[in-house]
Amino acid sequence: MSARATRIGAREIAARVLVRVEKDRAFAAAALEAELARAVQMDARDRALATEITYGALRVRPWLEEELGKRADKGIAKQDPIVRAHLCVAAYQIFFLSRVPAFAAVSECVTAIRRIKGERVAAFANAVLRRTARETESAKPSKRDAIVASTAPWLRAALARVVDADAFLEASTETPPVCLRVEDAGARDEWIAKLRTAAPDATFDAGKLSPHAIAARDAGKPQALPGYAEGAWSVQEEGSQLVALSLGARAGEIVLDACAGRGNKTAMLARVATVDACDLHASKLEALARELARVHLSVRATFAVDWSVGAGDVTDRYDRVLVDAPCSGVGTLRRRPELQTRRAAEDLAALASLQLAIATRAAERVRPGGRLVYAVCSVLREEGEDVVAALLAARSDLEPAPFDADAARAICADAPTLRLTPNAHGTDGYFLASFRRRDA
Repeated sequence: MSARATRIGAREIAARVLVRVEKDRAFAAAALEAELARAVQMDARDRALATEITYGALRVRPWLEEELGKRADKGIAKQDPIVRAHLCVAAYQIFFLSRVPAFAAVSECVTAIRRIKGERVAAFANAVLRRTARETESAKPSKRDAIVASTAPWLRAALARVVDADAFLEASTETPPVCLRVEDAGARDEWIAKLRTAAPDATFDAGKLSPHAIAARDAGKPQALPGYAEGAWSVQEEGSQLVALSLGARAGEIVLDACAGRGNKTAMLARVATVDACDLHASKLEALARELARVHLSVRATFAVDWSVGAGDVTDRYDRVLVDAPCSGVGTLRRRPELQTRRAAEDLAALASLQLAIATRAAERVRPGGRLVYAVCSVLREEGEDVVAALLAARSDLEPAPFDADAARAICADAPTLRLTPNAHGTDGYFLASFRRRDA
């Protein structure tokens, strides 16, 4: 495949993902993964380019469309979604990718639009983009300003109540590494060496918070690397690994993963303890079983449970319970930039009510003297401290307690809550709270 054809492929993939995010409300990560899976001949460098353009354009899309609209007599809002997507992809390169010549971004966008929509629309795109390139030739805009302008005002305000909002948003524009979870933490250095040998153009570095974590960059499809098929390691974001570690599960204990999903955290718990796993969706529990089998693990039992109405068939008491509750996902903006505009302020009240219901009922399954960790992949107070306060009011048998896990205490010492952010910790954003159930 020629270098030119490969570059076009990367940009076309980005445009297709933008269309799917807009029209189908698809998640960018899943849509991009599907597009890259079809691009079997694309090498690691061009996959990285497709990923960078996709996530970059999505993060500042409202700002890009406003800037493009200023340079079109009638704006661009009425253009077909595929046309607007290609325009945003090209504009992102013109504004923010200095290594990409502006004339190349313009030419390839116009060629793609001509093929899809014809000469008239291509001429329109050419005029808008050439004007954009000409007017920004001497001074490039600030990406921080663009990301802040592209974030819903309510979300900026909610972030500002608990973190440095601009720093959080700016850090969320950085493409994160693909994080691997080595099943045997003691073998991490050995696996870093093996992976560096297998993919010499990629980088593999030890994680900072989890002893299991390896941060991989420019490594292509991770499942194609040595060790994955054998179950030596899995793909799991480092902050997510810390959530599982924060429960402090120990050998001989019986643990409940109340919102297990597809099982990444479950696997870390099952490595050291006996685990029961719950999820609302039976299909996720089936995926969990397959993933655990791949890494040579299993759980004692699985339960399809709707915690919002009750505990279902979960009747045991557990030494430790992890509640990784459904949430807004605000902490995952660097991986799910579509959430910047997809979530609404009114979503938070409904989510907080659901989180409280789940945590309240799951707490009943903690044995006296046992531990509960509540976690969300959000940094917002409404899903963090406010839910904690409501939970303590609802359950007088719970008390805040320092985390019973070295990995968490290394960050927050004796505090019973912990907030991770991409700008401070290099992870996705999380809020965690640790509780002990009082003895009867």
